Order: sequence, then structure tokens, then C-alpha cells
Amino acid sequence: MWIGSAEQTLPDDGFSGTLIGRVWDPASDGPSPVAVREDGVFDLSRDFATVRDLCEMDDPAVAAQSTSGRRLGSFDEILANTDTSSRESSRPWLLSPIDLQTVKAAGVTFVVSMLERVIEERARGDVSAAGDLRERILAEVGDNLAELRPGSDEAQRLKEILITEGLWSQYLEVGIGPDAEIFTKAPTLSSVGTAVSVGVLGSSTWNNPEPEVALIVQSNGRIVGATLGNDVNLRDVEGRSALLLPKAKDNNGSCALGPLIRLFDSRFTLDTVRHLTVRLEIDGPDGFHLDGVSEMSAISRDPSELVDQLIGPHHQYPDGAALMLGTMFAPVADRGAAGQGFTHKYGDIVRISASSLGSLVNEVKQSERCEPWEFGLRALMTNLARRGLL
Repeated sequence: MWIGSAEQTLPDDGFSGTLIGRVWDPASDGPSPVAVREDGVFDLSRDFATVRDLCEMDDPAVAAQSTSGRRLGSFDEILANTDTSSRESSRPWLLSPIDLQTVKAAGVTFVVSMLERVIEERARGDVSAAGDLRERILAEVGDNLAELRPGSDEAQRLKEILITEGLWSQYLEVGIGPDAEIFTKAPTLSSVGTAVSVGVLGSSTWNNPEPEVALIVQSNGRIVGATLGNDVNLRDVEGRSALLLPKAKDNNGSCALGPLIRLFDSRFTLDTVRHLTVRLEIDGPDGFHLDGVSEMSAISRDPSELVDQLIGPHHQYPDGAALMLGTMFAPVADRGAAGQGFTHKYGDIVRISASSLGSLVNEVKQSERCEPWEFGLRALMTNLARRGLL
């Protein structure tokens, strides 16, 4: 798999930010939180057994900057050893940068993706029907809804009009209604990192990547950092029924996060996230190339509002959460026959990038053939106890 160099993987300002992650350390036969710096990648596990523990500090960035640890190697070396096709098991490699945090996702937070969900629903998961439906729905509803504030009086009036016209949808309800769609994307510890495979079910015939920013949220609801994510989605499955969302969203290799967490500090804040441009590039084994961008400024609900709907007196997450903020990118360009739209082919290389967060690169495989998820909570606790870290 082409994963690029350290320079291509890191943020545009290189090691200037407060960058943390996780590696599998063969010396410990387990995962360790790390600080990624210009002079190397440093094991923080003696001070912070998990990334969750570091992120729960009063100021995680200061804690990461002031903690020393055993040097595991350079970032170039560890990144290069992450690709499973060439990995040496005696040397460290990168993992997903989170551990105990719950993996949540917000859906239908951009107008473009909202309308695509309506199309999926109307097409009942049939990709061949999507093109005509897209033209008809856009002619009726329009696509200039970016200024419409969810839950506002204007949104309620539009809802009443659409109901009258027979065009109302459950996706429009969460897109412009008062309550956001926030669902559990993946079990704890199941997300994958950069330079490994992501998966789509072998039975799926209509699917796509969803390039997103993921916020790192403390148990008290404070946002302390961000990373990139791929909320891999099976459009045919979700289109058949919204009740199949777990099957469409949660499969082996279906959630990628990384390459690293960038913690908030004087150089990188929530305002930076609000103005990020997220780029998606896909290169297929058939020579297909796709390039698109998502502007975070076009999100319909502010990231802080989504976090407020996620966590608070109504729901607690004692180990914090990683909240994927949704995407405006739903590829519709025909990859093959006219009217068939986009779907993945095995061997696609997906690159999701943002200037302040770096690049997350994954190869698409059949979920059933991705590396199986075997290291769960029991295995983690056993490993940390054996290492004297609990």
C-alpha cells in the first residue's frame, strides 16, 4: 500500500503541534500512548497507561509536552513499519490513536449528505434508481439549505411544506430538526489507524468512504483535540432501512481514525477545526481517480452543539469519546456504467487529509478479509496489569 512519507502524513506544520498517538510495542507486547516529536516517538505509558488517561488531564497538551519517555524510534521508521504487507513484527507500528474512548458519529450534518440520505431512502438502496431521484428531489427541495439553522422556525416551516408535498424524510428530520443524529460508530478498541485496510462487506454493492473530522472529548464534555476519520458506509444497506444502520456502519475495519491526535494548544484550537478543509482522494486499481473537498465551515450544526447533544446530564461517557462530525462528501460520479454512481472496488487507496491534521491513508478490502479484531478490553487490561501500569 502506498502510505507516503512522514512529511506527507504529518500536518503541514510538521511536528509543531502537540501530536499524540498509539503504537504497538513488541517490547511490551501491547499498545502504548506516545508523543510524536521531531526527535522521535516517545512511550508515555509509565505516566499515562492509556490515551484516555492523558486526554482526561486538565491540560492534555501541556501534560504531553512535559512528559518524557523511552524513545521507540523515529516517526518515519514507525510509519514505514505500519503497512501490514511489509511489517516487521519485532519493531513498533502505529495503531488507531484512541483507546478507551467511545467512538460516536454525527450524521446528516451537511446539506449535501442530508440530501443523499434522502435519495438512498427513496431508492431503497438501489443505486440504479438514485440518479433520477436526485434530479427530482433537488428540483423540488433545492440544494441551497446551508443557511438554514436546524430546529429554527424557518426549518419548521420548511418541514411543514415538505410534508404537504410528500417529500418529508427521517433524514430531513435529523438534518434540519432540533435533534442531531448521533450514533455509536464502533465498539471501544475496534477502530483501525492509518496504513492498514478498511473494510466493506462482501455483500455490499453500493458503498463509499466518509471523510470526517473527529473531536476528542473528555468525560466532562470539554473538547481537547481532533483527528481525521473515515466513517465507511454501506449505502445499499442503510438505504433499505434506517434500522439497518448498525449493519451499514459497524463492520470489521469500517472505522479508521488517525494518523494522530492533535491536542488543542495555542497553535490549534476548536476555531481551527471550524475552518478546516478536508480533502478526499481515491485511487483505484482500475485507474479511477476521485478528488473532492469538504469545508467544515459548511456544517449545519456547530461542533460544540453536537458535543452538547452527545454528552451532559442526559448521558455520560466516563472514558470520554471520539465524535466524528459528519461529511458533506457523498460521491455520485459514475465509476462505471452511466447512472450507477460511485462504489468502492477492492484495492482502492483512500487518502483523507487536512492541513492541520495530516493524512489518513487506507486500502479498501472486503471486511471478511481484513485483519480480524482480536485485542479487546480484557486483553488490554491483562496487558496493562502485566506491565504494572494499572
